Amino acid sequence: MPATAFHEGFVSELIGRPAVIDRGGTREVVGKVADFVVEHPEDTFPRIDAVIVKTRYGELAAPLAEVAEIEAGAFVLLTPPKIVRPPDDEALYLVEDLFDKQIVDVDGRKVVRINDIEVARTAGALRVVAADIGVASLLRRLGVARLFPALVDRVPRSLIAWDNVAPLHDLNPTQIHLSVSEHRLSRLHPSELADVIGELSAQDAARVVGSLDDERAADALEHLEPDVQRSILDDLGTERAADIIEEMDSDDAADLLVDLPEERQEELLREMDSETAEDLRELVAYDEDTAGGLMTTDYFWIYPHRTVAATIAKIREIAPETEFIYYLYVTDQSEKLLGVLSLRTLLLSAPDATIHSIMDTDLVSVRTDTSAEDVAATIARYDMLACPVTDEQGKMLGIVTVDDAIDAIIPDRLTKQLPRFTKHGQRRRAEKAS
Repeated sequence: MPATAFHEGFVSELIGRPAVIDRGGTREVVGKVADFVVEHPEDTFPRIDAVIVKTRYGELAAPLAEVAEIEAGAFVLLTPPKIVRPPDDEALYLVEDLFDKQIVDVDGRKVVRINDIEVARTAGALRVVAADIGVASLLRRLGVARLFPALVDRVPRSLIAWDNVAPLHDLNPTQIHLSVSEHRLSRLHPSELADVIGELSAQDAARVVGSLDDERAADALEHLEPDVQRSILDDLGTERAADIIEEMDSDDAADLLVDLPEERQEELLREMDSETAEDLRELVAYDEDTAGGLMTTDYFWIYPHRTVAATIAKIREIAPETEFIYYLYVTDQSEKLLGVLSLRTLLLSAPDATIHSIMDTDLVSVRTDTSAEDVAATIARYDMLACPVTDEQGKMLGIVTVDDAIDAIIPDRLTKQLPRFTKHGQRRRAEKAS
């Protein structure tokens, strides 16, 4: 079993050690340890598969199975390293790819920098177990530990277990996954993920967002500042950016687009579903401080002749695409708003009752040019979760949700931290339950 004399330590303590071949009691130095290779960095605690040895012929790799033991002073190899160093896009190099690089501390919800890496012998292999981000690791790398070990021992350690680490360096897209279903970043709330992204360089921010699925990327993007949003979308390219914007709440998507040059707006809109693009063009035309600028076109509407049972069945069919249903809006075929009912009213009504018989016709609505302050006041006065927006003929145009109304009356620095009640992915102007 390789590395039998070594149980745990830090990579910085192993780098620079001589690599030797034991030839019947006589040891021949063939080079110095320069790095370690991990072939499957996506594992929770990835195994170290090879050691990179700097020789007079260049850097060569020796499989860890060829390491007879790791002693205090040297790596003892069974055979000389003969493997040409693997291409960078096929493996993770602990020193080259991770030392002094940014990572996400998922548990701490922040971006930090790796100073050293703790490795340990566990589950029959030498594995990466933690990232060291503390001062002690810097002292260790400077050689202070060898001169003043007692001093370094008194410095508190700052270790992050590797299963809480999300590397950001784009080493191998097939191995370093940042997708919502497979990566540790999926543990973060969208606002926390946005905080992390906001700390990154433009390139790393775009890399993280680009590695998420469209819906998760839209969630995070909505919590970012406009200039960061624009920078990320520019780096992602038009097609991917359009896919993500389609998954955003329509009001947030419109807010993003309105700050872009018209030419860029059209580039993105042309890549979208035609119905979604049409809705966004209409929303972009409204003043952002009005109901039209605040409203979303994502809502549920229904015809009045439907029964309660049929309506509930239809909601079950389409509800997986939404996390929150405020109300059902009842309209006629010309989309004129006739009434509204809450989900609670629907569930408590007799299955054979018609929507017309249980809907509330005492309607409260606003026009597209109603000021944001007046919309917020209306929602507060009538204790609403969402307020319908209609035109002068009473045609339903959209809704302003309570979270967006609050956005209009609190400081900008707090708006991105508010919970979002609407759900991405509703590509139709409204979901019909008729």
